[in-house]
Amino acid sequence: MTQSWSKAWGMFAVVFGPPVVWLAAFFLVPLAIIWAYSFGENTSLTQIGVTGTLANYAHAVRPLYLGIIWKSFWFAGLTTILCLVAGFPVAIAITFAREKTRVWLLLLIMLPFWTNLLIRTYALMAVLRDEGYINFALAFLWHSAGHVTAAFGHPLGAFRPLELLHNNFAVIFGLVYVQLPFMVLPLYAALDRLDRSLLEASLDLGHGHLGTFARVVIPLAIPGIVSGVLITFIPTIGAYLTPDLLGGPSSQMIANVIENQFKNANDWPFGAALSFLLMYMTFIAMAVQGVLSRDRRERQA
Repeated sequence: MTQSWSKAWGMFAVVFGPPVVWLAAFFLVPLAIIWAYSFGENTSLTQIGVTGTLANYAHAVRPLYLGIIWKSFWFAGLTTILCLVAGFPVAIAITFAREKTRVWLLLLIMLPFWTNLLIRTYALMAVLRDEGYINFALAFLWHSAGHVTAAFGHPLGAFRPLELLHNNFAVIFGLVYVQLPFMVLPLYAALDRLDRSLLEASLDLGHGHLGTFARVVIPLAIPGIVSGVLITFIPTIGAYLTPDLLGGPSSQMIANVIENQFKNANDWPFGAALSFLLMYMTFIAMAVQGVLSRDRRERQA
């Protein structure tokens, strides 16, 4: 006689008990403490009193900080769009590649995960700096063209390196580089489940490759697109290391401001309020996306 899993409480406690305790002790409890700090104030250099004040949230919604939050959402949105535009062709190429080639392409996509983010960011700095590989290649091409034009009496002059580092371009470039694999993998997972006969039927009906892509591939890849957008957009909002190393003073995102409140300004209550304000806005965005997805599924049904 088999026992129902719903009655095997002992087995569930043994299997799921330790992860739940770990999650509560090292995630939920610290998160609750930081949430309580957001309603407090500094009573001394090392002590925080939780008084229930909303002054930290009132300070967090000032135009200065709302502008930084908006810039963080803008950077995250632009990064997500660029990753989607660049990742969709890559995902399609992997999907329709031969089996052996597909394995190597997937390996190349996952290869950055084997290297620490700090090392990859410093590598980008070596590529983008004034004496980096890009400016070195451009300078070589400039001088080569200069020799040609000088022969006709029109010298090009000295080469001026492009300012590719410590600006918004460097931040977006670095964020796309970091987040692109998180967009490609969900897209590939969705495209790999496509029924190839639907593509053949669309081509036989005369839609052509572009029509098939727009009317068949994209609608069937919506679950992968939604997953990729969420997985890319949400972590990008809270990105800290990339804008800190690649960006300039005007390229800092909200995570850098939060870090400064905890580390340099010693204003933990205000830093906690900024953190949870960003979390509230992220939850609202996810809820709106969930409602829109549900309405779309209901219309399709």
